Amino acid sequence: MKMIKKITSVFMTFLVMAALVLGSTSVVFAADKVDDTVKSTLVTTAEGLTDAIVQLKDEEIENYMSSGDDFTTSAMQSWQTSKDELGAKKDSNGETTVTFKDDQYTVTVPLKFEKAEANFVYVFDSQGKPTSMTVDVQYGMGKTLQRAGLNTLMGIGTVFVMLILLSLLISLFRFIPNPEAKKAAEAKAAKAAKEAEAAAIAQTAPAQAEENLADDGELVAVIAAAIAAAEGTTTDGFVVRSIRKVKRNRR
Repeated sequence: MKMIKKITSVFMTFLVMAALVLGSTSVVFAADKVDDTVKSTLVTTAEGLTDAIVQLKDEEIENYMSSGDDFTTSAMQSWQTSKDELGAKKDSNGETTVTFKDDQYTVTVPLKFEKAEANFVYVFDSQGKPTSMTVDVQYGMGKTLQRAGLNTLMGIGTVFVMLILLSLLISLFRFIPNPEAKKAAEAKAAKAAKEAEAAAIAQTAPAQAEENLADDGELVAVIAAAIAAAEGTTTDGFVVRSIRKVKRNRR
């Protein structure tokens, strides 16, 4: 019962703050310059919403996130992701500012918390209706350097891990069958075998010719004598090294 009362009271706070914006007939929104009345209304609304949000419990945040209202849902999500980094609220951290640009108002509420400082940034449309809220945590120099260092280490570590995995993947390629490479190797081996066979034939041909001439010594002598007689010289002027049969077409 107490929880229901708390949720109801906080919800009524939201309604009251919204009523200050939407129900005030003396406020003229969407002016070229933010006048004091508009600024006062927006500041009151934003600061009231901020005070209500930072006091919410986890159960209340979950209930508001399921409300279906876009502004409420986004505000609860932003606060839920930042509340553990900030801790409990201490006091304000300066003056709330209001700016008008592109037909919308931006209201920044600075606050101090136990662990860090933060800006609650609200956006209102030209009619003064809240459309979004974000929590901008202001980290100190030490925290910023620490986060930057961790991000750098994570980035470098990720690169090294990816390089190692890539090297392992490349090393596994040699175990993957490659049909094209196998065909090329077989073709190269066949070509080398043909070249070796041709070289062997070329080396044995002169020896076979000399062997044939040695076996047909009488035939060589007769042919040499016939050539010498036809040329009118002796057989000392030339040497018969091979004899080939000439094929002639029969008519």
